[in-house]
Amino acid sequence: MVQILRPPKKRCFSLWFVFALGIAAQHPTDKISFNLTLTLHGAKFDGCGLPLEPKANGAELNLKNQIMYIGWIIMGAIMLASWLVGQRLQNKFDKYSKLHLQNNMSGAEIAEKMLADHGIRDVRVISTPGRLTDHYNPVDKTVNLSEAVYNQRNAAAAAVAAHECGHAVQHATAYGWLTMRSKLVPIVSVTSNLIQFVLIAGILLVNSFPQLLLAGIVLFALTTLFAFITLPVEYDASNRALAWLDNKHMLTREEHAGASDALKWAARTYVVAAIASLGTLLYYVMIYMGRRN
Repeated sequence: MVQILRPPKKRCFSLWFVFALGIAAQHPTDKISFNLTLTLHGAKFDGCGLPLEPKANGAELNLKNQIMYIGWIIMGAIMLASWLVGQRLQNKFDKYSKLHLQNNMSGAEIAEKMLADHGIRDVRVISTPGRLTDHYNPVDKTVNLSEAVYNQRNAAAAAVAAHECGHAVQHATAYGWLTMRSKLVPIVSVTSNLIQFVLIAGILLVNSFPQLLLAGIVLFALTTLFAFITLPVEYDASNRALAWLDNKHMLTREEHAGASDALKWAARTYVVAAIASLGTLLYYVMIYMGRRN
């Protein structure tokens, strides 16, 4: 992958909390109590931002129940898909890590040769601590390979090393999707630090101050756009890697098939992330559209 914004675990937890809060906020207030009452301009609101008086009619409660159920379905589907694809990816990499290369080249050597074959002389290949921490950094022009990939001589290491070099080739050739994505990085970097707070406040005050939730939706839409722009960047890098490995006869047929399979599942993690982001965005839109006027 090209180096991207990776929210820390604390922020990921906060976004899941926002999602769950949105679900809870759709539950009728006579069944759930947040033990919080706000008074604004003489009107009372509960912890979800819903007016305590007058009570919602049957149609409103039915709509909120439908939104709540859809929210649980979206959350469950996202968690299940992420787990399944993640487990499958791990199994694939474990499998192809045991497929030793007949050319006996390490991941670092594979990367250096691919860069040289593309005439790229200003990019360094370095080792970085951790597992699955491989990435290309366009700022300092480094292909960062995890310790296992950097040193090992198997189909999985070759696939990852070549994929990261694919991003370096994209950078050198001014690949359009990568350029567009790079321009969004500073914007998404700022919005990702604000979005959780805006969404929490927006959901709590959805009926008294809906513009705040709308602002949160706009911010979240930027991150969703970023996730979808990432897809062609990742798939193109894999295609470049596999084409080079094949054209230069770097791998045997069995090794190339393993590398292709590993990269295919790696790319699917980005697909799941993009779909999850879109589903979450649509859910927030449903909350906004289902508010009381």
